[in-house]
Amino acid sequence: MPPSLVQSPQYRIGDVARQAGVSAANIRYYEKEGLLTPAAREDNSYRLYSADDVHRLRFIRLCRAMDMSLAEVRTLLELDWSRKADCEAARVTLDEHLQHVRSRLAELHSLEADLLALRNRCDGTDAHCRIIEALHARADAQPLTAPAGSAGKRHV
Repeated sequence: MPPSLVQSPQYRIGDVARQAGVSAANIRYYEKEGLLTPAAREDNSYRLYSADDVHRLRFIRLCRAMDMSLAEVRTLLELDWSRKADCEAARVTLDEHLQHVRSRLAELHSLEADLLALRNRCDGTDAHCRIIEALHARADAQPLTAPAGSAGKRHV
């Protein structure tokens, strides 16, 4: 965990959302998922956050923008940047994420080739569209139900 930032005046959720670049709904979700300590409450039950919370939310947003899972973000948040063992844990977490990204890139390259081949089926001069024809043929070739335990490819 980085050194504690100077505790500033308490901020309400809307202010923190703007400062951190996330929505209030995301903040509540991150609290629910344990990535952010539940906020203190004012007498009127409004959530109150500190500058440390803003920093933590920015850290979470940065990791999520790099397509890290909540589990990966949680792991990184639990590490102390001054411990050598935690540095190794951070490297392992990023290495695993890099492998995931490389796998996704391979899937996306395959998808790109497939889409280009599909696009090249039709130049707009035929009596009917070969792209739509091919899509209908693929839809008909799909199994009626997904096999048990199979997960579809993630659409990005």
